[in-house]
Amino acid sequence: MTLTKKTDDILGAVLARNRITADDAIILFENASLHQLGSAADHLRKQIHPDGKVTFVIDRNINYTNVCSNRCGFCAFYRNIDSPDAYLLDTSEVLKKVAEAVSSGGTQIMLQGGLHPDVTIEYYIQIFKAIKKEYDVVIHSLTPPEIIHIAKQSNLTVKETLSKLTSAGFDSLPGGGAEILSDSIRTKISPLKITAGEWLGVMNSAHQLGIYSTATMMFGIGEEIAERIEHLDRIRTLQDDTGKFRAFIPWTFQPGRTDIGGDEAPAEDYLKLLALSRIYLDNITNIQGSWLTQGAAIGQMSLFFGANDLGSTMLEENVVRSTGVHHKMNVEKIVTLIKQCGLTPAQRDTEYRVLKEF
Repeated sequence: MTLTKKTDDILGAVLARNRITADDAIILFENASLHQLGSAADHLRKQIHPDGKVTFVIDRNINYTNVCSNRCGFCAFYRNIDSPDAYLLDTSEVLKKVAEAVSSGGTQIMLQGGLHPDVTIEYYIQIFKAIKKEYDVVIHSLTPPEIIHIAKQSNLTVKETLSKLTSAGFDSLPGGGAEILSDSIRTKISPLKITAGEWLGVMNSAHQLGIYSTATMMFGIGEEIAERIEHLDRIRTLQDDTGKFRAFIPWTFQPGRTDIGGDEAPAEDYLKLLALSRIYLDNITNIQGSWLTQGAAIGQMSLFFGANDLGSTMLEENVVRSTGVHHKMNVEKIVTLIKQCGLTPAQRDTEYRVLKEF
């Protein structure tokens, strides 16, 4: 069988809603055209979301500290604890930011930061309780690396940590810190960070406790195509077991001001990977396009490559911004962007329930 014939057969299986293998996915990435992948992913998106709605959420990403002991080579945001611009927000400062988000229509708070060596679980419990006392918002916050760090700092297990945080108001777990779920690449770019197995373990523990989450991928950091597919496969396998990933969000490494440096992955790679995410992750309903790293134009194109969601208007974001990338979005702009594609803009909540159509 020729490679062209094999590619056509795989795409035929995709359109028939049959599950493909990791080897199939590698063949598609390396040999299918951008148009073929986009067309297949768009076909699946229309089948899964026949109403033509594209969702987004209004939220604020509050980076409570830039102090981090991991010192990842791909991160331009972290600071050492003795750096002159190192910071740690207190509860009153966080509440002020939450109030601003709520006044702008925000329904979700993403509290995320570095691994501060002096912070224990009590810091988060105090903040979460204070937020819930004052505001009716969803706390979609922290990441697996933060959960493991909090557990170690507080002499708790991961499950104990998650349970205590949930009692304080924690609702949902974002998928940050995944990068590429292959330790061969993780040891090169972030040797002090948790392993792929630990990331998956935190997610599994959260899911077993009834906590829903999202899954992510940051690619373009020197990994092989097979490692990208390994990442997708590990996400799909865990989703088969638990069913509690609400969405998958891939984006490209932003090299500006980082120790690793180099060039950003081209837009074609991003769109191909996004399309493959829709194709391969047949058990995850929502695939999110990334205007934050790609800009508005490619973010708009993502809606024809499998994405049915454009994430957040992002009232505040500092991690990507620290690399020198300053893409911005507001409700009016995101609504216009979606309408220009002939699709229906819809504001959602964290559970992907539609709150308002435009």
